[in-house]
Amino acid sequence: MTKLAIYDMDRTITIRGTYTPFLLHMVFARAPWRLALLPLLPFGFIGYGLKLISRKTLKTYNQRLLLGSKPSIKKLEPHIERYADKVMRANSYAKAIGQVEADRAEGRKLVLATASYELYVNAIAARLGFDDVIATRLKIDEQGQVLPEIIGENCYDVAKLDRIKTFLDDQGLTRDNIHIRAYSDHVSDAPMLEFADEAVATTPSAPLRALAKRRGWKILDWA
Repeated sequence: MTKLAIYDMDRTITIRGTYTPFLLHMVFARAPWRLALLPLLPFGFIGYGLKLISRKTLKTYNQRLLLGSKPSIKKLEPHIERYADKVMRANSYAKAIGQVEADRAEGRKLVLATASYELYVNAIAARLGFDDVIATRLKIDEQGQVLPEIIGENCYDVAKLDRIKTFLDDQGLTRDNIHIRAYSDHVSDAPMLEFADEAVATTPSAPLRALAKRRGWKILDWA
């Protein structure tokens, strides 16, 4: 039987979210003049709060403002690497990293499944020694330019579980011959946790803590 450990990333392995800090890191590293566009950000959040736009649209709106419409992937890469180093140095739970190491020692295949952008998640996953990444994908055109366009769905909630199932199919793994241990901090990952053989709520939000208690899931406080 193949054993997997599937981890959410933001606030599960990391202490804080990584998406907005990533965009701000890029602003300061590449184009500080984009700070002048910060007053436009609340309009996206207002639209999302009023359910006029989706979470997916909100993310690409923020990306267009702070990262630009068509930055070169090659020019972004050095800044992505520095951002990944920063996350590991100042925004990660030591106990989470220890659990990743324990799952590896147990012989589990390590999968990082997150709504954050694959654009920078790959660099973080490499530092943590993950075998595979399931993340929100951005379109990169033939000229190597990163577009403010998400391929498919934002890797969140049920869409994340759908991506996990597709990943298993692509790996030739059937549900009855694998054992999944899944970790998350947020109730939006309830579909993934329900799908797992062993669900672990890590430093959970109040709704997930309550759900974990009802379901009898393990609770770990990594803070």
